[in-house]
Amino acid sequence: MNTEKIISCERNGLEKITNFRLPYIFRIVGIAIAAISILMMFVRAFAIDGDTEWLKLLLQKTLLIGMLFMSVSRDKQEDELTIKLRMQSYGWAFMVGVVYTLVMPYVEFGVSNVVHSGGEAYKDLGDFQVLLFMLMVQLMCYHTLKRYR
Repeated sequence: MNTEKIISCERNGLEKITNFRLPYIFRIVGIAIAAISILMMFVRAFAIDGDTEWLKLLLQKTLLIGMLFMSVSRDKQEDELTIKLRMQSYGWAFMVGVVYTLVMPYVEFGVSNVVHSGGEAYKDLGDFQVLLFMLMVQLMCYHTLKRYR
């Protein structure tokens, strides 16, 4: 009996995490945050001189937050199919993100050696690049799956 209560409690906790969705308004907030972040990245790149590394990091983090809001917010009409499609898109994003993380450094290394022919050093991907890629894949897969349902 005690084991069944523990299993039930664990199942309920996992279902809460799996079914977590922000209200629809957060999709609009996420789009606004992402758009402002991208706009500010262009402003920083072309109009602001000086040491603005802190601003670059801040804008990267806010872009990820905006995309995360877009990813976990509800649709206007949410049903079991859209929930299933969302889970499939998370699975695709994870698999493609792992392959991207494993393959891309070697591609970048090869291309940089061909272009510069000076023995470029091997570089790992940063966390921002991997997270941005995975969120973009998830959002694109979800909207594509939703369109062709």
